[in-house]
This record gives sequence, structure tokens and C-alpha cells, in this order.
Amino acid sequence: MAMATVNLRAVTSWVGIARLFAVVLSCIAFSLVTSTEEYKTAYGTWCMFTWCFCFAVTLVVLMLELLELYPALPISWDDFTSAFSMLAALMVFTTSVVYPSTSIGSPCSSHCAQKAVATTASCLCFLAYALEVGLTRAKPGDISSFLSTVPGLLKVFEVYVACLIFSLLDSNTSEAGLQWCVAVYSICFIITFLIIIFTIGRCLAYIPCPLEKMLVGYSALALVMYITATVLWPLYSFKDSKRPNPCNSECAWNKHLGVTFLTIFNLIAYLVDLVYSTRMVFIRTPS
Repeated sequence: MAMATVNLRAVTSWVGIARLFAVVLSCIAFSLVTSTEEYKTAYGTWCMFTWCFCFAVTLVVLMLELLELYPALPISWDDFTSAFSMLAALMVFTTSVVYPSTSIGSPCSSHCAQKAVATTASCLCFLAYALEVGLTRAKPGDISSFLSTVPGLLKVFEVYVACLIFSLLDSNTSEAGLQWCVAVYSICFIITFLIIIFTIGRCLAYIPCPLEKMLVGYSALALVMYITATVLWPLYSFKDSKRPNPCNSECAWNKHLGVTFLTIFNLIAYLVDLVYSTRMVFIRTPS
């Protein structure tokens, strides 16, 4: 029977230290917020889920690497850890913005110290995950782990931004232009998500076509589709529509504005993705 060995580099390397800090800081954040008992709103639930999810997965990653059990898993471990660290950085960053803006009033009315420390811990946790992303990012010319390259990390970003867009959409999308935009968000989300899953599951090698060129072609198509959404979404969302007063976080006008900015962010992400993918496939660095 195979015996588990202990690899201390899993917790003594710079990547391991960043993960340890992420575990401790996320634990501090959700423990302090739990002590306030003021997290049962939709935004509070999201923040608690983010901290608990990142804490649990990072702890499992550390244990699997410490005991060197990860090679037995039927996945590409480097791709999985790269994708997760990027996802965790994005989730914790969003939470670090959402939590203080929705839970700490001006002036603060209760549990001010716990909320302030939780916010600080969340911000530091984001820095820990961002450091891990930087440390594990593939060097130029290295494509052994696709999701650690710039195009791979951008695909995680694109999927996450699409999820944020879906969370802001409402039922007022009956016009053809808005329906096309929703179709763009959905199609690009599904294909990009499948690329990530197939990469982690080592399934892309079974696709009988030149994969690298196919990914470049998809990035170009997604870019064109997002260009149309960037034009059509604000055109149809704000046509003959003024911002109501007052307009809080649940206001449809503000949600449409949020979708507009997120669409622009994903447009830029797909543009950079296309540029880097084209360089990786068609512009070879001389050895």
C-alpha cells in the first residue's frame, strides 16, 4: 500500500507561505463576521461564502501538497491550483469591496471593530492570493500549464466577470438588442468555462483539431461578440431612461450601469487574451 510522505516545501516555499496566510486571514475574516451575527443579507451571505469557500479549498490544497497525495488525482494539478488562486483572488477582492460598503454604515452603528478588522483581513487575504497568482504564473514561453499563462488566467477572469453580469441581469430584457447581449454573455461564458474544465480534466488533448489555433479563433470570435454587446447594451438599456432619484443598489438603472462596465472589462480581457494567444501560437521566440 502506498504511503503518504511529508513534503515540507508545501508550506515553506513562497507559494506555500502565501497559501498559509490566505488560510489564516480568510479564517479571521469569517470568524469575526460570524461573531457579529450581521451577515444574513444577500451580500453578507455572499461574503461569508467567499471566505469559507476559499479557506476550505486552500486548506485542502495545502494538505494534499504537504502529504504529496495530489498526483493520485485524475486532474492537471498545476492548472487546477492556478485557476483556483485566480478565482479566489477575484472573489476575495469583490468581497473586500462589497462587505464594507454594505455592512459598515456611516457612521458605524454596531460591532465596528470586528467589521473593520474583518475588512482588513479580507484585503490582506486578497493580496496573499494575488501573490500566489504572481508566483505561479508561467514564464514567457512556458505552456506546460495552460491556466497559469496569461491567456489561461484571463479565461478565469472572463468567466468570473460573466457570473457578475448574470447576477445583475433582471427580467427587463425583452428587446432584441438586449436579448442578443444576454446571448453573448451566455455563449462566451459556457465555452470559456468548458475550456477551463477540459484543461483541468486533461481532456483537451482528445480534441481532433489544432487546439492552439482553435483557441485563438475563439478569442477573436468572442471579442467581436463582446464589441457588439458593448455597443448594444447601453444603447438599449438607457434609451429614453433617466436615473431615478433615489436609486440604491437594487435599482435597475444602477444594475444596468454595472453590466455596462463589466461588459467593457470583459471586452478588454478578451482583447488582451487574443493578443497573448496570437503571440503564443504564431510568434515563436527564437531558442
